[in-house]
Amino acid sequence: MSTALYRRYRPETFADVIGQEHVTEPLMQALRSGRVHHAYLFSGPRGCGKTTSARILARCLNCEQGPTPEPCGTCDSCVALSRGGAGSVDVIEIDAASHGGVDDARDLRERAAFGPAQSRFKVYIIDEAHMVSPQGFNALLKVVEEPPEHVKFIFATTEPEKVISTIRSRTHHYPFHLVPPQRLTAYLEQVCEAEGVPLEPGVLSFVTRAGGGSVRDSLSVLDQLIAGAGEEGLTYERTAALLGFTDTELLDAVVDAVAARDAAGLFTQVDKVMESGHDPRRFVEDLLERYRDLIVVSAVGERTGGLLRGLPDDQVARLRQQASVYGPAELTRCADIVSRGLAEMTGAVSYRIHLELICARLLLPGAEGEHGYATRLERIERRLATGAPATAQSAAPAAPVQPASRAPRPAAPEPGAAATPRPAAAAPTAEQPTPAPAVQQATAPAGGRTPVIATEPPADRSPAAPTSGPEPTPAEPTPTAPTPTPPPAAAPGSLDTEAVRRAWPAVLDKVAEIKRVTWTYVSNAQVLDYDGRRVLLGIDNIGKARTFAQRGIHAEVVRQAFIDAIGLDAVIEGVPLDDPAGAARASAPAAPPPVVAAPPPEGDPPTRPGPAASERTGVAGPPRPSAGGPEWSAQAGTAPPAWATEGPSGGAPPKEPAAGDDEPSRDDEDLESSGAVGQPVVESVLGGTVIRVDDELNR
Repeated sequence: MSTALYRRYRPETFADVIGQEHVTEPLMQALRSGRVHHAYLFSGPRGCGKTTSARILARCLNCEQGPTPEPCGTCDSCVALSRGGAGSVDVIEIDAASHGGVDDARDLRERAAFGPAQSRFKVYIIDEAHMVSPQGFNALLKVVEEPPEHVKFIFATTEPEKVISTIRSRTHHYPFHLVPPQRLTAYLEQVCEAEGVPLEPGVLSFVTRAGGGSVRDSLSVLDQLIAGAGEEGLTYERTAALLGFTDTELLDAVVDAVAARDAAGLFTQVDKVMESGHDPRRFVEDLLERYRDLIVVSAVGERTGGLLRGLPDDQVARLRQQASVYGPAELTRCADIVSRGLAEMTGAVSYRIHLELICARLLLPGAEGEHGYATRLERIERRLATGAPATAQSAAPAAPVQPASRAPRPAAPEPGAAATPRPAAAAPTAEQPTPAPAVQQATAPAGGRTPVIATEPPADRSPAAPTSGPEPTPAEPTPTAPTPTPPPAAAPGSLDTEAVRRAWPAVLDKVAEIKRVTWTYVSNAQVLDYDGRRVLLGIDNIGKARTFAQRGIHAEVVRQAFIDAIGLDAVIEGVPLDDPAGAARASAPAAPPPVVAAPPPEGDPPTRPGPAASERTGVAGPPRPSAGGPEWSAQAGTAPPAWATEGPSGGAPPKEPAAGDDEPSRDDEDLESSGAVGQPVVESVLGGTVIRVDDELNR
């Protein structure tokens, strides 16, 4: 027969007590200075050294060389109170669970009046003191408050709040704590070396987790493992199976399946957990512990040696590899889901269903609503950082669309056909972009404003088609900007249209924070395209799209929201979703404007407003704001589309109404569909700023 480990390795001095330095050091100092109190209260979890410290204190008090913080171990009192000693008649241990009544308290009070038989002090150690009844405490109150000089009381309890306050106020209270895992693991290694038992890496981490920080419980678990170990010692697999912990390979498979979003692999592992007889709650606890380790590894990187002690080196390397696949937000989300699932499994009837629901939540970050946005954006950023290719549409270099000016020109018309008048103000199509204004000179006009300079067409541009009008006089050569180059192909890992669409809800939130009026225009908008330079938005009706295009402040607000939300700086353009021709024309690359503007089409009324004379001839003049706003002139370098400047009929601009002509026309837009109602009309049409809306005035 062998003695249990927790009895063989019970400390005999305060220096041997581990993890309780905040208690042992003040007690040793009190013994040195001779300021020993008459009553002490030791509280804390089970197995952390309360009763052992009480015995050591009694040994220090009754040592022949004492009171001393370090008992000699050779005198009669020290030998009697050692591990294998017979005990002392002057040190009385009372189990309050069975001796907590009034009669027991009265008997103790009567015996305390007699002096010690052979020691310096008579020490009463009352274990599980919270089990003493209130009447028993009241019977002890007088003797605890004013004990004889030779009597010392030590109360040990796991529930100090159940000790009545009148007793608690007359004692020195020392709270004991659970031992940290690192300190406990080092102590267990010393015990294994003393016992001569070999062990594999990772075994003691299971022992400390099973012990829960209690030294006695951990020694009991280790004693059980040593009793069943063979010549090979303590193995990792046998320890995990005996203590009921989940196999590391199973946890690795689950974590890898969640990272790869492999639903089939994940639910296969769940089936394996249930079929192999694992405890589902223990499996979820181990999974939560694994995500905790991954969070630590992701946060501290290479400095994980002191935080994950007891784990094998290959397992620590595996944790680093798994943490690199996840991101901090996703790891935190997974840990929260597993923690909530563990709480919901309390008292559950079907553990399998709860376990499968936890796995389903882990696989679907989008189902978490706003809580899943950080995970989804983090996946996009991680893909971009690792250089993963974007979708096939954005990764492949898009072939540049040939503008209408580069298309093969038809044969020259017959002389007779030249006199055929062209239709006036024909609406441009997607194949024939709207001609841009003529080139202006680079000389700055008065006022210091720099004019907009049109881009010189490519060298292979065909000459303009002959017209029936007089040949225009060539403009003087002016310095022009360099020939535009097509936008570069999307580099691997760059944002694509799908990524911008997924980030659009976060951008909308930023738009609402910056300018609420702009949010009303784009709240129902859709991201149609992103080519690396420009984001094309589809707005739900043509009225809102026209207002968005004419007021450049809205495009600037959306651009700033993209920068704040995902760090994307791009040109913002809006087109109406109910105008397919306009959307297609806006999505096509802008054609380079001609150096010399084409003559005005025949049949135009002389009173039709048009560009100034300086713009028609190419002579410098004061710049005129473009009808399409900054996004059409300054940013895109093109003329606004027809839907941004034309009237509701889609043809020529509306005529000036005659005096008194206030009858509604069939061509007038509906105010609700145009978006020009209430506050938006003040912002977009009148150019004002709404400071406050008073409901009383509206009524």
